[in-house]
Amino acid sequence: MSVAIVNALLEKTKGFSIEETLVFLASEYQGKVVFSTSFGQEDQVITALIAKNDLPITIFTLDTSRLFQETYDVFYKTLKKYKKEIKVFFPEAASVEKLLETKGPNSFYDSVENRKECCFIRKVAPLTKALKGNAIWITGLRAEQSENRNSFDLFEYDAHFDIIKFNPLLKWSLKEVEDYLEKNNVPQNALHKQGFVSIGCAPCTRAITADEDIRAGRWWWESSHKECGLHQK
Repeated sequence: MSVAIVNALLEKTKGFSIEETLVFLASEYQGKVVFSTSFGQEDQVITALIAKNDLPITIFTLDTSRLFQETYDVFYKTLKKYKKEIKVFFPEAASVEKLLETKGPNSFYDSVENRKECCFIRKVAPLTKALKGNAIWITGLRAEQSENRNSFDLFEYDAHFDIIKFNPLLKWSLKEVEDYLEKNNVPQNALHKQGFVSIGCAPCTRAITADEDIRAGRWWWESSHKECGLHQK
């Protein structure tokens, strides 16, 4: 059934612009379309498009409680500019307390398993709550961000969260994203000008050099696929 829905959406939106597709989804799935933002460059493009068209799409973010101050700054600037509510989902306090009491505040550096445990508590569990009861999940994923994401489709069924995912910027280049942001004066995270391309939690993100992969700054001490569990194929 999910495959049929994905195929139907691909057919119905064939030839649509991103804005036309967003309008269609908001109308077709009234009250059940959500967009998750981490205030990165791609997410800011989508937020601008939703706000520009005043679409009834719920925008939400996951506050892990370990974000950069610069991320909170762009969060605030985005609220001020677009006057559109952004819902916030926090990790469960008891789970965070137990993690810190048993393993300390930096256990994620010790092993991939520990890091994924932290990501699950701070990101995956809150995301599960945020997506519950919705039909369409809009993301800012781009194919060139990682090898894993290169295999994603415009529309796809996410079995883990039991939801249809829409990746409107999938085929965009970083330059296209940056050009849109500059042209439309969209608020951006100040860290982007300091070599931070992909920005997550402060302890787990560093700037990258010109010859490094886009995701090299995320969990730089690992040699894993650089994913936290939010986006799986």
